[in-house]
Amino acid sequence: MMKKYIYICLLGVLLLSVACTGKFRDFNTDLSGITDEDLIIDDNGYGIRLGIIQQGIYFNYDYGKGKNWPFQLIQNLNADMFCGYMHDSKPLNGGTHNSDYNLQDGWNSAMWTTIYSYIFPQIFQSENATRYEQPALFGITKILKVEVMHRMTDYYGPIIYKHFADAQSHYQPDTQKDVYYEFFNELDSAVVALTDYIEEKPEANGFARFDILLDGKYSTWVKFANSLRMRLSMRLSAVDPNKARLEFLKGLKNEYGVFEAETEGVAVLTESGYTNPLGELNRVWNETYMSAAMESILKGFEDPRLKVYFESCTDEKYKGEYHGIRQGTCFAHNHYAGLSKLSCNQNTDAPLMTPAEIWFLRAEAALRGWTDEDEETCYRNGITTSFHQCGIYQVEDYLNSERTAIDFVDTFESANNIEARCKVSPKWNSQDDKEIKLERIITQKWIAMFPEGCEAWAEQRRTGYPRLFPVRFNHSKNGSIDTEIMIRRLCFPGTLQTENLEQYLALVKALGDDDNGGTRLWWDTGNNNLK
Repeated sequence: MMKKYIYICLLGVLLLSVACTGKFRDFNTDLSGITDEDLIIDDNGYGIRLGIIQQGIYFNYDYGKGKNWPFQLIQNLNADMFCGYMHDSKPLNGGTHNSDYNLQDGWNSAMWTTIYSYIFPQIFQSENATRYEQPALFGITKILKVEVMHRMTDYYGPIIYKHFADAQSHYQPDTQKDVYYEFFNELDSAVVALTDYIEEKPEANGFARFDILLDGKYSTWVKFANSLRMRLSMRLSAVDPNKARLEFLKGLKNEYGVFEAETEGVAVLTESGYTNPLGELNRVWNETYMSAAMESILKGFEDPRLKVYFESCTDEKYKGEYHGIRQGTCFAHNHYAGLSKLSCNQNTDAPLMTPAEIWFLRAEAALRGWTDEDEETCYRNGITTSFHQCGIYQVEDYLNSERTAIDFVDTFESANNIEARCKVSPKWNSQDDKEIKLERIITQKWIAMFPEGCEAWAEQRRTGYPRLFPVRFNHSKNGSIDTEIMIRRLCFPGTLQTENLEQYLALVKALGDDDNGGTRLWWDTGNNNLK
């Protein structure tokens, strides 16, 4: 098993830096270093490509320039912070950067350049190679494609999707609505291909040795597709509710089911040889700490997951306590270095989807009247499943708790102190109005999905929950990001404006508004549309 992934890493020595890729036709050139000859030599068929794609989701594919800094730029200095999970204790860039909305193009373009240069070409090649001869691998490719690219469109909005590698169409971008509709088509293709293959060859498991996300069973990949469909359909709940409900039910009612049990879910497994980049940032770089929002909510709830997710402070003054860092305070010191780091290390599996998330999706669907399931039962199942996954089995006290979030008190500068924004408690109250119920659901969903910041940020933007602390200092360009509304998206890479203006303008047109961090995405309506 290890030989396969060491081989993948060694192939990266021939690769080029993403920093020089300004024109989109360059992104259509496969820079991963994998050739057809490589596939034959290693006798691994198409599994190598799928291995790269799997490593490219929670990004830690080594393309010859280091394994951990791409993840830091792609996710940790963006989604992981904006969703209210984490903050760096070091005064990067003199203390002013993405934290206070002084957006750094080199950070914000990292997702775009790395995915289009290294991962999407592998997806494109795998689709073409497996479409007719390897239906099971074709289905898995489609699922991975949606998992990779939904994270990308949820960062930027419009992306080049249907016309990737299509020079005749001038790599025409798709609106986010078109991208999402295509996601559902891709999942349809995946489910049909895998279902037909399972019925024809029920004992086959040829992909198992390459599977670093699941258990190698094709039926589990169908379950992943169904659960992913439910996640993406809920994103449309306010902007396109009829389509959202249709797709949600299609996933929920599929014969292969969805993730429910605490032993299920999707994670990049480190037993495969993959190392968790967040663990490296945490243990070696000392750059991932608990956020102020996490401190306020988890300590206020007396949530036992606090001690699972984070470590107590090493600072002598706060020894044994748990303290976080508020976003947007522009600090230029190292006084927070002794606060609460994450518990994650390099050997911690990187979660992409938990069964708790699916239970909370079902709770929201019931709240919206899409199903006849009981919203409270689904909500309680979500919390219980999350607790069990954390090795915590005393749940009843928490489920009946009326404790609320506490005010944030900064350990160094009192000017950063702020009153708690989250006002709900864990206990379900059937008499609450729908908006309060939704806030409970999403707040618990946010806790349960930790540390997967991409999904947490998307859902926080979609619903407005949990209620996060605003930045203290807002240095967004021309005041384009509202302090209370908060950042809504990342800007397109700056190099597009100078090296491919035509495509940049096409992307902005598809966005339908100014290319800045304050522009809402298509599904981000600012209204939860609860009736």
